[in-house]
Amino acid sequence: MTAETIVVIGAGVLGLSTALAIQQHLKPGQSLLIVAREFPNTTSINYASPWAGAHYRPAPGKSPQVVREARWARHTYDIFQKIAAEEPAAGVEFMEGIEHFENPPQEYLDAIRDPDSAYAHLGDSLRELSPAELPEGVKWGIRYWAYCINPPVYCAHLLRKFILRGGQTKEYTLASLLEAFHLASNVTTVVNCSGLGFADPKSFIIRGQTCLVRNPSRTTVTRQNADGSWSFSIPRPLEGGTIIGGTKQPHDWNPEPLPEIRATLLANAAKWFPFTPESNGQFDVIRDIVGRRPAREGGVRLEAETVSVVGTDGQTSNRVVVHAYGAGGRGYEISWGVAEDVKGLLLERGVLQERAAL
Repeated sequence: MTAETIVVIGAGVLGLSTALAIQQHLKPGQSLLIVAREFPNTTSINYASPWAGAHYRPAPGKSPQVVREARWARHTYDIFQKIAAEEPAAGVEFMEGIEHFENPPQEYLDAIRDPDSAYAHLGDSLRELSPAELPEGVKWGIRYWAYCINPPVYCAHLLRKFILRGGQTKEYTLASLLEAFHLASNVTTVVNCSGLGFADPKSFIIRGQTCLVRNPSRTTVTRQNADGSWSFSIPRPLEGGTIIGGTKQPHDWNPEPLPEIRATLLANAAKWFPFTPESNGQFDVIRDIVGRRPAREGGVRLEAETVSVVGTDGQTSNRVVVHAYGAGGRGYEISWGVAEDVKGLLLERGVLQERAAL
């Protein structure tokens, strides 16, 4: 039997999670290769995963995209509970999550009473805040059990697991998705977790600017302001500081952090977020962060496609591509749900084999 290689494009959180999910279902003789421009040991503004805030915040709604993402998020939440309990070095920690709304959208108010909403899996940890618990200017709020992630630590942890289980890696910048079929012997399947895809007209970047400070916090807080913008405070586990954010600026390619944005972020944080008393409204800044979230109109593209590939013998053959990219700012929150669906598509096509859960 000819050895077969499956290639995963991209070493962001979607690519790494998907590679690990696939790895457990390889057939005898199959190997798995991650091909990526950047890996967790590098820092590039276009490699979004290490720059993420990375905490859990449910997103209620009724649109097909929101409902699909909520399903992925529930599965990911369950996996992160297992990781936090069993792999303390992974950089995942559960803590209290608080949300404050100056002008709460109706879908959030409806979801709190809907047993099938994006809040349903939070169980007894979810509760509405009383008027006495709401800070000035806030009309509505909730508390629930959330997770926070230290992204550089977590991505390195995933990559280490992948390699220890026999996975291979190649640092390479692909000019075309089809090029991936020529980077190893007998590549029959490619999983496209490239972030923005390859010239997908629906893909675009969302610039985000945050500030990493040393000041510790034991709670993650998100505040939706009256103008629709968001502010947040996200502790990074394993003494990684706290992320203060943030901005969402679609199609903005400016790579430099803007001092006026930093000033606004920190001023808001001093007013709104719970830091230890010795902070006294002052912040010990580690660095300003600018990253480009790989977003897509309509949300994640997750589907299988048959493509024609010209081999070294000049003959054309049909091969399989599974697309899984365009998560925007929700890569961590939906990562294991997306990975599960990619694995399911490959199982349906007979590329992988079923195995009993470990």
